[in-house]
Amino acid sequence: MTVKYAYALPLTALLTALLTALLAACANNPPQPDWQMTAQSSIERATAAYMAGNTIVEKGEFQRARSELASTGKVELVIRAELIRCAGRVAALVFEECPGYAALEQDAAPAARAYAAYLNGHASAQDAQLLPAPQQAVAAAATDAAAAAAVQAMTDPLSKLVASGVLMRAGRASPDVLAGAVNTASEQGWRRPLLAWLGVQAMRAGQAGDAAEAQRIKRRIALVTYQH
Repeated sequence: MTVKYAYALPLTALLTALLTALLAACANNPPQPDWQMTAQSSIERATAAYMAGNTIVEKGEFQRARSELASTGKVELVIRAELIRCAGRVAALVFEECPGYAALEQDAAPAARAYAAYLNGHASAQDAQLLPAPQQAVAAAATDAAAAAAVQAMTDPLSKLVASGVLMRAGRASPDVLAGAVNTASEQGWRRPLLAWLGVQAMRAGQAGDAAEAQRIKRRIALVTYQH
């Protein structure tokens, strides 16, 4: 059954895949419970708000989604929601320990554990096999160049930013990865990750002694942060 939303947000492939997995156990059992529609639309709004830099809205929408999922007593649903939230943070270079997932990790399925390891930048070869398809090539890449090529081959913007964040967290993000992340965030109008990735570019330009490039990037950051 197709889910109808009160709020229409074009989902990227990564978020679509995670939400589909999150709700798969119940999706074909009409009539569709209210908790499914509320949880899914709230996760969409939370993700959009986070990318836009609206922390207050993101927090409220995520809490609503988590409450609806928790009402089912199905821990795997709450775990997946927490991982969706953590993925957004990795995309924006916010490298937290994902406390919401950590509190539930003892009940996590192998696929959820593999995805959590991936987000932390230390997925094993075995973990890679359990990841969503767009992330497998990145996790399994033997060299930094291969990992960068796998990221560049991605067409889904959220998948690309998450993968780029994973490489950054693991100390494997090349200049091409940074440039691709900046372009992706810019094209989507995602202010929070754009500022984060521009900040890394500016820092690296400064470290390389390219003062002109560092200043150019800082002017772009000022443009993004400017408010009338």
